[in-house]
Amino acid sequence: MLVLKNLDIDLFRSEKKTLLGFFSLYTILCIVILIFISYLYYSFQKDLMLQEQRVKLQEYSSDFVFRLKDLHINFDKYKYYPRDEKFKSAIYDSSKKRIFSTLKSNEINFDKVIYVIDDKIHFITQPESYYLGTKYIIIEIPEDKAWLENVYSFLFYFVFIALFFMLILGYFLLKLFLKPMKDALYLLDRFIKDTTHELNTPVSTIVTNIEMIKKASLDEKLSKKINRIDIGAKTISNIYDDLTYLTLNNKIISNNKNVNLSRLIEQRVEYFHTLANAKRIDFVVNIKNDVYLFIDEKKLSKLLDNLLSNAIKYNKLSGVIKVTLNEKHLSIQDSGKGMSKHELENLFIRYKRFDSSVGGFGIGLSIVSLIAKEYELDIKFTSKLDKGTKVIITW
Repeated sequence: MLVLKNLDIDLFRSEKKTLLGFFSLYTILCIVILIFISYLYYSFQKDLMLQEQRVKLQEYSSDFVFRLKDLHINFDKYKYYPRDEKFKSAIYDSSKKRIFSTLKSNEINFDKVIYVIDDKIHFITQPESYYLGTKYIIIEIPEDKAWLENVYSFLFYFVFIALFFMLILGYFLLKLFLKPMKDALYLLDRFIKDTTHELNTPVSTIVTNIEMIKKASLDEKLSKKINRIDIGAKTISNIYDDLTYLTLNNKIISNNKNVNLSRLIEQRVEYFHTLANAKRIDFVVNIKNDVYLFIDEKKLSKLLDNLLSNAIKYNKLSGVIKVTLNEKHLSIQDSGKGMSKHELENLFIRYKRFDSSVGGFGIGLSIVSLIAKEYELDIKFTSKLDKGTKVIITW
C-alpha cells in the first residue's frame, strides 16, 4: 500500500509539473489570440463609429462649402472666415499648404478621408471649385468616447469569459492527451518496483553466502573469481538499495536514534574494500572514536555508500581515498578525475550523468541531497580537474 501510495504521489507531481508547463504556454497562446481578436473587434467598432460620424460630417462640410463659396463671391464685402459652434475647420491649397485653420489638431493625414487623431475626428473633402484657392477642406469634431467605453466594457467580459473557457478546455484536452503517457509511466514504474522487489532475495543471498566463504582457504584463482562475484553482487546490491529508496519516494518512516558514526564508517569502508581493491585503491582513514549522530541508520548508510561508491567509481587506478571524521564534520576525498564548474553546479540533478564510461543511473548524489536536506546536514563539494574531488559534510 505504501508503494502504491507513493507511486500516486510521483505521478501526481510529474503530472502537475507537465500541467504547469503546458498551461504557461497555452495561456500565453490564448492571450495572444484574444488580444488579436480584441484588436479586430476594436478596429471594427472604430470603423463603424467613423462611418456613423461620416454622415454628420458630410452635412457639416456641405454647409461649410456653401458658406466658403459665399465668402469667395463676396470676399470684398465680408472678409470673415466662416465658423460654426458644431465643428472646427481648415482649408488647404493644392500643395497642401494651410490657408486658414481653426483646428485644435493641425496634424493632417491627406491620405485618408476620415480618421481619429488626438481625440478629434477629421473629415477631409474637396470642394467642386477652388474657392479662395482651396483644394482640401478639413472638418473637425470631438471624438465621442461613449463607443470606446462600450468597447472596453464588452472586451473585459469577453476576454475574461473566453479565457476561462479556453483554459478549462485546455485542461481537459491535456488530461486526455496525457492519459496514454500516464498509463505507460504507471506500467513502467510498476515494472521497476516489481523488478527491484524480485531482486532483493537473490542479491541478498549472493552477498551473504560470499561473506560466509573463507577466502583464506581457497587457492588464488578461485579466490579471484569469488572476489569478482563479490564485487558484482555488491554493485547490484548498491543499485538495488538506491532504486528501493527512490521507489518509496523518500517516505520511509525514519527510525532516528544516536548512531555511532565512527563505527558505521568503518563498517562501510570495510564493505567497499573489495570494490576498491579491484582498482588498487587504498583507503586512508582518520576517524575519531565514538562520534554520534542522531539520525536514521539506514539512511545514513545509504548516504555514506553513495559517497564512497562514487569516490571509487571516479577514482584513478592505484588512487587514494581519504576519509576523515571528527566531532563536527566528515570529509571524503579522492584522487580521481575531478569535475568542472558546470558539473559541480548540476551535481544533484537526478539522472544527470557526466561520464558515460562508468556505470550508474545518476541517482546516487540525488539521494545524498535528499537525506542531507532531511537532517539539515550541510554538504559541500570542491573539485579540481585531474586532481580529485572532496566532499565535506557538517552538522
